[in-house]
Amino acid sequence: MAEFSAEKPCRILSLDGGGAKGFYTLGVLREIEGMVGAPLCERFDLIFGTSTGAIIAALLGIGKSVKEISALYEKYVPVIMQMKSPADKSRALAKLGSEVFKNDKFDKMKTGMGIVTTKWVIERPMIFKTSIEQAHGRMGTFAPGFGVTISDAVQASCSAFPFFERKIVKTEHGDIVELIDGGYCANNPTLYAIADAIMALKLAPELIRVVSVGVGVYPAPKYSWFTKTRWYQKLLSVQLLQKTLEINTQSMDQLRHILFKQIPTVRISDTFEQPEMATDLFEHNMKKLNILRQRGSESFAKHEATLKDFLL
Repeated sequence: MAEFSAEKPCRILSLDGGGAKGFYTLGVLREIEGMVGAPLCERFDLIFGTSTGAIIAALLGIGKSVKEISALYEKYVPVIMQMKSPADKSRALAKLGSEVFKNDKFDKMKTGMGIVTTKWVIERPMIFKTSIEQAHGRMGTFAPGFGVTISDAVQASCSAFPFFERKIVKTEHGDIVELIDGGYCANNPTLYAIADAIMALKLAPELIRVVSVGVGVYPAPKYSWFTKTRWYQKLLSVQLLQKTLEINTQSMDQLRHILFKQIPTVRISDTFEQPEMATDLFEHNMKKLNILRQRGSESFAKHEATLKDFLL
């Protein structure tokens, strides 16, 4: 990690989970990248992501531009979200991971990284990191990303069980770990990123700047009477997952504000109440997803002045 000062603070980018709604995140990031005129891995010292935020974070971490990431999302996300069974969804997600990340591991990352997942059996977070400087202990056995491929870590972070299968990974030390979506423990990973900066990197709060990007909040989609009778239980499960993730997101941000209000933070995640904005994390209509991306760009504009101060 670099040396930080008042003139060069540690800059954190935190990206929420939210499935297909990550298009909103990409709209925000497109404008940030255009503003700074450089790859975001060169402007942020720590990038944390959960679920869809993990995909975006990892792609930024290996040096991809937001334009390249948007093209990948357009190609893969509607396909993954249209798959009917958990097995099919997981296979499509694995195809994305293998084609984009191949067998690369966390030593390929160009900046500090945190990919948030949840351990299924012992119900604790497991965060894949790049640098031993981010470790909070057990430094003698630290391995970047626990020795797991970027692809496997990202798949685990996106495995929203029961709609995706649980992801099993094998660490460098031979541990077999069963993982599910990181959103179950921290759909908004900002607190984990701040914990790394303060507790592991030993930075004073005044040397930290945080940009926390969500996926927006939208009305629930309306379903016809026929759809309700045929898929009622599944719809209830989707709505429950959606609500769980949104509650988790808001709770984490409230805690961040209470515990670390002295750390300058920009939180970008607007609420949209218009009926035509109704969507959920399994959205696969590209027309709707394109609108979400445009909304993200509009949300950026409200914070542009502060972001310039943070990043330029």
